[in-house]
Amino acid sequence: MPSTGGDPSPQVDDALRARYRRIMRFAARALVQVWWFELVLPRIGLTRFAARGRIRRVQRLARRFHTLATDLGGLMIKAGQFLSSRLDVLPAEITRELEGLQDEVAPEPFARIVEQAERELGVPLDRAYTFFDPTPIAAASLGQAHRARLSPGIAGDLGFTDVVVKVLRPGIERIVEVDLAALRRVARWLSRVKVVSRRADAPALVEEFATTSLQEIDYVHEAVNIERFAADFAEDQRVGTPVVVWERSARRLLTLSDVTAIKITDVAALQAAGIDPVAVAAELARATFEQIFVAGFFHADPHPGNIFITPGPSGGPGDFGLTFIDFGMMGEITDELREGLQQFIFSVVARDARALVVSIQRLGVLLPSADTVEVERAMTAMFDRFGGMGVGELMRLDPRELQAFATQFSEVVRTLPFQLPENFLLLIRTISLLSGVTSALNRDFNMWDAVDPFARTLLGGGGAGALRMLGREAVTIGSALARLPQRVDALATRLDRGELAVRAPEVEQRLRVLDGSVRRATSAVLFSVLLLAGALLRPADEVLSWVLMGAAALPLLHVLAPRRLR
Repeated sequence: MPSTGGDPSPQVDDALRARYRRIMRFAARALVQVWWFELVLPRIGLTRFAARGRIRRVQRLARRFHTLATDLGGLMIKAGQFLSSRLDVLPAEITRELEGLQDEVAPEPFARIVEQAERELGVPLDRAYTFFDPTPIAAASLGQAHRARLSPGIAGDLGFTDVVVKVLRPGIERIVEVDLAALRRVARWLSRVKVVSRRADAPALVEEFATTSLQEIDYVHEAVNIERFAADFAEDQRVGTPVVVWERSARRLLTLSDVTAIKITDVAALQAAGIDPVAVAAELARATFEQIFVAGFFHADPHPGNIFITPGPSGGPGDFGLTFIDFGMMGEITDELREGLQQFIFSVVARDARALVVSIQRLGVLLPSADTVEVERAMTAMFDRFGGMGVGELMRLDPRELQAFATQFSEVVRTLPFQLPENFLLLIRTISLLSGVTSALNRDFNMWDAVDPFARTLLGGGGAGALRMLGREAVTIGSALARLPQRVDALATRLDRGELAVRAPEVEQRLRVLDGSVRRATSAVLFSVLLLAGALLRPADEVLSWVLMGAAALPLLHVLAPRRLR
């Protein structure tokens, strides 16, 4: 265990060591159980016996982790929530058990909050604020929030008095350090188990989680996120954020203007205020897609508690503002990700299965251990069967045909060692939460229809974008010619192994790219097939269903291609 630095209290050190040992004991027992049932018993001819109770064992293991996280609090609750979103690497039996983990714990004693706040601000609390409510309005595993009022001098400069003060729990940084040390050690254990390392990169997952967690315990990072988001929507009167009170903020304490208003899913309160919930649903979708498609920087935790609706001065049904809070979890569409997605979409439009697999590898979705031969075959079959169809034609297909196709290649997808990058997961999470909130406001709301205005506006320069992609493709072809001897050798090897997937050249499809058919081919081939197949397959195979519907989120990002909108 690492040094526990900070508070030298022997009692605190003992408690942290006990915490570390408890996490490691749980992990060791879980690994021994998996080793025994999944590796040892099958080797001695007891495969059926091991498989018989697999689901119950996995569920019990997830429930025990749920109990451990609830007891320990701190980062373990966040770890459980993180794992509950990893449908790409964990079975649904585990993610379902972890979905119920709530980041709500008993509040810290007020005296300790006062000490923490005064240590951060460097002044007594009664001088920093004229009022500070000792009862928190929210208490989470990493910090808690209190209402307060600013002193007259600062309030006069800023134009408001009422604030919300977020205070990090005293000692939480040492708990995070201990928890991350334990998780990193467990990840090293897993990386030495071939059956696991072939399926997932455990150390990379832990480092991804560590990055997010360390950002959440740095309130300066959240303040910067707020101001960046506010700048993106500076010209939009319908979207707002709290104002950061920098004079009363530090790394462990954040003071924000109090923007509390009507909770977005409180339909009765919205109607009482004269606001049309249907209009709110449409505006939320617009604001969310504006974040994703135009700004490339989006709120990744837009659950109902993080969005308020403020009535406008006219009191009309469409006069209101959206205010987002809690900017600790944000997603970003980087230039590297955008370019990778462009390559991905280009290969879909060209119906080139080999290029599609390469683009997925470049995006970091497929791990290096992946055997891509079967993936190429599956993608080739999909392009051959559905590639020339429009959305209307796909909708008229017999659902049983789509389900049969998905089932045919379910084993290929299930056994792939793929691991979605964090921003992909955040994007899927955001769209999922958006879907839930808009459905609560308007049961007939179609989220995908809300994308259409962005597609029409942002794809106006699609032809130029396609030509740029063709230029890059020409460079890629030149590079491929230079590597031709190595490719021929690899081809011979695959022929010897009987792994060659033969297909005809896609000349006509590539020419159609020049005619500006990017949008139609993308929506027809990828969006519709994956989304419909995932929805149809969900009752029979939830894991594969989530994989297919999650992959359907990727074509939405095609509209991110125009750089001039950044």
